[in-house]
Amino acid sequence: MAKSVKRGRRYDSRQRRKQAQQNRRAILEAAHRLFLERGYAGTTISDVAEASGLSVESIYKSFGNKPGLLKATVDVAIVGDDAPVPMLDRDLVQQIEAEPDAHKKLLMYGEHLAESSPRHAPLQLLTRSAAASDKGAAKAWDAMQAERLFGMTEFARHLYESKALRPGLTLEEARDIIWTLQSAEMYDLLVAQRGWAPERYGRWIAEAMAAALLGPRRPGAKTVKRR
Repeated sequence: MAKSVKRGRRYDSRQRRKQAQQNRRAILEAAHRLFLERGYAGTTISDVAEASGLSVESIYKSFGNKPGLLKATVDVAIVGDDAPVPMLDRDLVQQIEAEPDAHKKLLMYGEHLAESSPRHAPLQLLTRSAAASDKGAAKAWDAMQAERLFGMTEFARHLYESKALRPGLTLEEARDIIWTLQSAEMYDLLVAQRGWAPERYGRWIAEAMAAALLGPRRPGAKTVKRR
């Protein structure tokens, strides 16, 4: 009898975790849509609760406050899911690091930007605008930028330690080049304002990074044809 009770509790625990994940996903999807439709100031926790079908209390419990919800929404938009796996441990980064050709590394990264930037760049720009007048949004923006700088530093370090950088280029200079080209502002200029397709944008970013960061291609290396 006792064993059957334990099995029921384990089942209930799994069900609760599954339900919690579904609730979190519903909140983040509703927040993403409302932030873009109404702006940061125009979106309230009550709005998100109503749109997600969940309670205000559950949102505060999961995300702390509206800046915390905004930060989580951007984080999920960047990686594409809410799995608790750091970006540097994800398959994309492992695949880029495993690729021996530096130009192909950047093409892979450009493809990632083409796929992910339409999700996260508008939210990042929204956060930057809100940061000018809201202390909570400013704190979220600072955290986003610190994390982005860390990620770009690690990418530059990988290229540096792989001896892929052109002669004379320091790790710090490489980091700053990647930081600039990868920015949401660059996506806004080329895609939102000039109407480039995301695929064209991602390919151009990869090519611009290669031109700025890398030495000449090794003799015999194959070039990648434009689509």
